[in-house]
Amino acid sequence: MSAHRRKTRRRQPSRRLGRKLLITGCAVTAIAGGTAWYAYQDLAGSIGSSKALDGAAKSKFGDTNILLMGLDSRRDQNGEKLPEEVLDKLHAGSSDIGGYNANTLILLHVPGDGGRPTAFSVPRDDFVTIPGHGKDKIKKAYGLAKAAREDALTAQGVKDPRELEREGREAGRKTQLETVRNFLGVPVDHFAELNLAGFYHLADALKGVPVCLNKPVKDKYSGADFPAGRQNLNGQQSLAFVRQRHGLEAGDLDRTKRQQAFLAGATHKLNSVGTFADPTKLMKLIDSAKEDVVTDAGWDLLSFVKQAKNLSGGKTRFVTLPIDRFGRNHGEDINVVDDMKIKRLIAEQIGPKASAGPSTPPASGEASSAAPPPASASSPSPSAPAKSAADGGGIPCVD
Repeated sequence: MSAHRRKTRRRQPSRRLGRKLLITGCAVTAIAGGTAWYAYQDLAGSIGSSKALDGAAKSKFGDTNILLMGLDSRRDQNGEKLPEEVLDKLHAGSSDIGGYNANTLILLHVPGDGGRPTAFSVPRDDFVTIPGHGKDKIKKAYGLAKAAREDALTAQGVKDPRELEREGREAGRKTQLETVRNFLGVPVDHFAELNLAGFYHLADALKGVPVCLNKPVKDKYSGADFPAGRQNLNGQQSLAFVRQRHGLEAGDLDRTKRQQAFLAGATHKLNSVGTFADPTKLMKLIDSAKEDVVTDAGWDLLSFVKQAKNLSGGKTRFVTLPIDRFGRNHGEDINVVDDMKIKRLIAEQIGPKASAGPSTPPASGEASSAAPPPASASSPSPSAPAKSAADGGGIPCVD
């Protein structure tokens, strides 16, 4: 046998192996792509959808504003009471309390030019104008509009509880979105709404959310019982973490920082554990979203999932909108705010000046307030930035 033929035979096994590896690689790629496409189609077809933003003005220059709304509701999307075993885990009390207040309101601004995103936290007790309902706490816009719509439909003879719930919630979303839009002076392009159980299920789907505390806390109302330092919170602990306000020096303003810290930890976890590249993890997250989340009907969720991977890199700024002073209205504590001051601040932060000079807010989840409350307020200024975690992992430490 010639040397040429012996060499050719030796080459054939390696060529066959190469072809097999190539074919296998293509198959894996196709399966992964198919899984991602199936996951998106499954999510798009199953997640709650709302028309509350139909006809609303949109942002320009490729910018996107997303309102994250967390409802203090102990009921599911159909208005049914959450199971008692779930309520026990949530440490949230009876399903008859809590109403439909939007206790978490965060406007996420994503610049069209690829610049750093900014998340503006709106304190829930800000005293603002609610269309059709006069002035009240901004968190009440959803519940007030929902109740009014349901009363009107009931007067017309509608008795189906699911129809009343569906129509009432749509009215609540529309009014809450309009209230925030008018207060901040910017369009809202998309929104995501979730209830108390949503925080629980999100943390569970991520197998815990990393947070960091400057000092230990224990609160019987929320169930918060944590040592100082960095820790990974499960679903039940995460809900207690974001709900605690008793025992915190600045009360609700400190709870706002907790919400920011939870969001920073969740996005950090999304990126660090490779959720977007792991079909199994992605499917679990999608299943959680289907159960708890409602978004606007016009949102291209596939595009946002791709964008979310970039948002989770620890570059989002967190800013708590300022209050002028604390006050009272019909026996309730309120935050007195200057509407024009808020609008100017928002315009400065999301405009060309947002990335220039030392006025840029702190980065990587360092929660801050754009301006402190008055000296007469008993709580310390919330403008002090959160300390970075000792390990440098981009997780802010909060009180």
